[in-house]
Amino acid sequence: MFMLQHFPRAAFVLNCAIHLVLASINDQFSADIDAGTFENPSALVRPRFRYWLPDPSVDELVVRDDIKSAAAIGAGGVEFLPWYNAGGVLGGAPPGDDWSKYGFGTPAFNRIFYAALEAHRDAGLVMDFAIGPNQGQGVPAEPDDEGLQWDLVPSSVAVPANGSFDGILPDWGSGDLVALVSAEVISSEKIKNSTSPSGTRIASYSRLLLKEGSLTDWTSQVAPSGHLSLTFPASTTQGPRYRLFAFYERLTHAHNLESQVNGSKTIFDHGSYIVDHFSARGAETVIKFWEKFILNEDVKSLLTQVGNYAWEDSVEITSNISWTRSLPHVFKQKYRYSLIKYLPLIMFGNNNIAIQASAPGAIQCVLDTPDQGTGYVHDYRGALVEGYRQYLEALTTWVNSFLNLQMSAQVSYNLPMDMRVNIPFVNAPECESLGFMDNIDGYRQFTGPAVLAGKRIISNEMGAVSMKAFQYQVSSLLWSINRAVVGGVNQFVIHGQSYTGNYWSTTWPGYTAFSYFYSELWSNKQPAWDHGFSDALGYVGRLQYSQQAGPLRTDIAIYDKQSATDFTFESRPADMSELNKVGYSYSYLSPENFDLPQAYIRNGTLAPDGPAYKALVIYNTVNVTVSSIDKVRKFAEAGLPVILSGGDPAYYTAGNAGDKRNFTRAISLLKRTKNVYSVSNGQLVDTLVSLHLEPQIRVQSNGTWYTTWRDSVKENIQFAFILNDGNASTGHIEVASNRTPFVFDMWNGHSRPLLTYQHTQGKTLIPLSLEPNQTVLIGFSGEDTPGSRNPSVHAIQAPSTVLGYKYSTISLDKIELHVAAGSFDKPLALSIGKNYSALPGLAPAPGFNLANWSLTAEHWVAPSNISDASPIALKYNTTHQLSSLVPWTDIQGLVNSSGVGYYSSIFEWPPHTGLADGAYILLPRVLHTLRLQVNGQQIPPFDYNAPKVDISTYLKPGRNEILAIVPSTMWNYLRSIFNQIVMSGYPPLITVASSSPLPELVDTGLSGTIQVLPYVKLQVEAK
Repeated sequence: MFMLQHFPRAAFVLNCAIHLVLASINDQFSADIDAGTFENPSALVRPRFRYWLPDPSVDELVVRDDIKSAAAIGAGGVEFLPWYNAGGVLGGAPPGDDWSKYGFGTPAFNRIFYAALEAHRDAGLVMDFAIGPNQGQGVPAEPDDEGLQWDLVPSSVAVPANGSFDGILPDWGSGDLVALVSAEVISSEKIKNSTSPSGTRIASYSRLLLKEGSLTDWTSQVAPSGHLSLTFPASTTQGPRYRLFAFYERLTHAHNLESQVNGSKTIFDHGSYIVDHFSARGAETVIKFWEKFILNEDVKSLLTQVGNYAWEDSVEITSNISWTRSLPHVFKQKYRYSLIKYLPLIMFGNNNIAIQASAPGAIQCVLDTPDQGTGYVHDYRGALVEGYRQYLEALTTWVNSFLNLQMSAQVSYNLPMDMRVNIPFVNAPECESLGFMDNIDGYRQFTGPAVLAGKRIISNEMGAVSMKAFQYQVSSLLWSINRAVVGGVNQFVIHGQSYTGNYWSTTWPGYTAFSYFYSELWSNKQPAWDHGFSDALGYVGRLQYSQQAGPLRTDIAIYDKQSATDFTFESRPADMSELNKVGYSYSYLSPENFDLPQAYIRNGTLAPDGPAYKALVIYNTVNVTVSSIDKVRKFAEAGLPVILSGGDPAYYTAGNAGDKRNFTRAISLLKRTKNVYSVSNGQLVDTLVSLHLEPQIRVQSNGTWYTTWRDSVKENIQFAFILNDGNASTGHIEVASNRTPFVFDMWNGHSRPLLTYQHTQGKTLIPLSLEPNQTVLIGFSGEDTPGSRNPSVHAIQAPSTVLGYKYSTISLDKIELHVAAGSFDKPLALSIGKNYSALPGLAPAPGFNLANWSLTAEHWVAPSNISDASPIALKYNTTHQLSSLVPWTDIQGLVNSSGVGYYSSIFEWPPHTGLADGAYILLPRVLHTLRLQVNGQQIPPFDYNAPKVDISTYLKPGRNEILAIVPSTMWNYLRSIFNQIVMSGYPPLITVASSSPLPELVDTGLSGTIQVLPYVKLQVEAK
């Protein structure tokens, strides 16, 4: 999770028997796993919570109960994260606590860790676990362990104008000398008030223009004392002409868990150190610690049974220059020249490009060459990629072989390297909604390499939003999830679940990770937890089931090489709306991804067993490497269409000057190759169509719709997922399949034949009318698919007054259509040739709005002793008569209230005028969660974005009662007592980290109009 720069220092319940679900180390879709069913996905498939363990001093029984509670609402398990107040960043151990005694890997930790594993075993869940405290970026270690994080510290001094330097190197003794380099300075300037390409304001720095041929390595001339005597040509102008650059490597001793004691009686007294992420040595330190301090036989045995992913968060380490001791050797092996004399060129913008975006360095050096020396920077970053890969591969190999589990990590972004290169080298690469800002195109930048590599799981840390603690609504969570899915993600770890017991110096409502700064703090202290959240988790679980069923087929591969991935994910090679508008799916690849074993051509497609790309597009705005041009040419020769859009691409500079001379020849040869096409801007889609490269799901709508297409590897079914990413809209999709379409309801787990569609020329045309953020899952089943029977009759088009339908449970040659009052806005046309321009017989009764609501508000407030954080809440009721449904903030007595609203309304059935065989109830869009009862009977879960439910079977003659159970978030009440809240001995972070007032009140409760729509049944038969 990308967060450090923000802080100052300071479901459904399973009906099956509980059983263990063992994961496989096979991270491909061929893995032999128990996924469950669409209606009831297994624990491996269902979403999990990140669970913040405050530290191991907490009550073991509460931890067990929290995990059991997550299971009860339909989670598949938790990601177990020992938090320690973000490793001490948000405050050290509170009074009375002792992080040496309760540190990561201590006996106390191992006891809690084992208890969490047992709780997962007993509940039939699977558990992910962080490989270290806080974000998992290190472990307790001895301070001299060479597997800890290294830094390269630059220092610089001007040579006097007379050209003579005789003295001790600047900052001598600050580390081990790696290099001393001199350079002739052509010009210099002070840069102030600048901003980065991402918009971050940058601290002032000096920009030096260096003469290319003047870079000289003097390292061997430095005496052991640090003394050096050098003579350069004297300056002919005022001021110095030459400059010395010294570079020292040293262990940073940076902590991911701060040391809390003086002295070092045990390894835990040091806290926990961040390890080297650019060599296998860092992984070896992690492995050594786990094997020595945590993995006794009992823990290892149980972890192998119920463990799922070993996990590391986004890399949020800071430094002067990203470094490891072996980097010069790795660089020399990869590029066949020495990095040493080019070190001045990498001393700017090569630390953590996200967290340190405002402090990229004090000096920026560029060369007086056309590329200003960027080729050497590119090569340095390429070597850094190699070192990071060694780290990831060492961890992944150990987790696979020693634990028989899989490795997940938020790979690479934030670091000065091409993110896409190393994504394939963990079992389950993970991104996050916070860092990616719910950006669909950004997700496609991440997921492309993982999809190409055949990864069964692409994970996402979902739901962290700044300044939204206790305000985050389920509708927002689902909005973010849906956007991530169409970006290629298929697993969600929800951020996050709170420990519900007492903790040191912490008031009710209890321990709050990030101290009220980030959403969300899910637990039974949130009213939605036991009042509808399981319905939303059920939706997510079934969505994940469909998206984990098989590879994500993707129409277009977009070539995109970045030296360091833009951490905002806003940069892209072109305006992608040209492709999005008509439904082409696409994802991004770096040329290094072409080396994956899955990257081959068959029948004109790239990676035919995975994404099955139909074409590779290279925009003129991207930079291409010489080696990649050769790979692309071979792809084209093997039959893959390659389209150069907008002109020729540019050269991706490298330190090897010979590359540039080869570039022009390579591009010329590529353009003469069969299956390579050069097109003008704006002509890409026309070219694709002319080549008969149609999208798998063509879209035509008056809104913005995104789609995914999955081929199940175990069932003869294909899933089309459609998201309306905007206002209510209508249109149709055209699917390249002539199979029978079935609607898969992700809210209740049921499936049935789709009512309205048309087969034409081997394709299926499906009209859709979608509400904002509404999604649809359509499965295309083969005739041999178990449980699927193809209907003998369906509609080709239907008027909007057709509210719903049922196929006969005996024979699929009969349909029962539910038709409401009103004229047909279009004829009802059936596949058997029958047409209806109006409803035969008497008119249905008109719809009516429910009124005269009685609201019983169950208030959730702090216990009488606010220092006791263990109670869920103190509860009491008030009653309110409402003439219309408005938010609680508009109801006297509820403005600063949180809890659960019980809304009741009475109506008579059947209507006095017109016919009525049944009725649907239409509700406003659900912002949080909502449970509905009719005459005391619970209605099954329904689509929160388009709430329309057939309530016919629950109605009775005479008086009928509708009861809507609507929980709120807790913010409106907590805001009213915020000055009383203490978290781990400190006031909430948002009161000290921000000068702004507290976030405003949140609209909660039920608002809008609820309508009952009677209908009559129209029976249609295939005769």
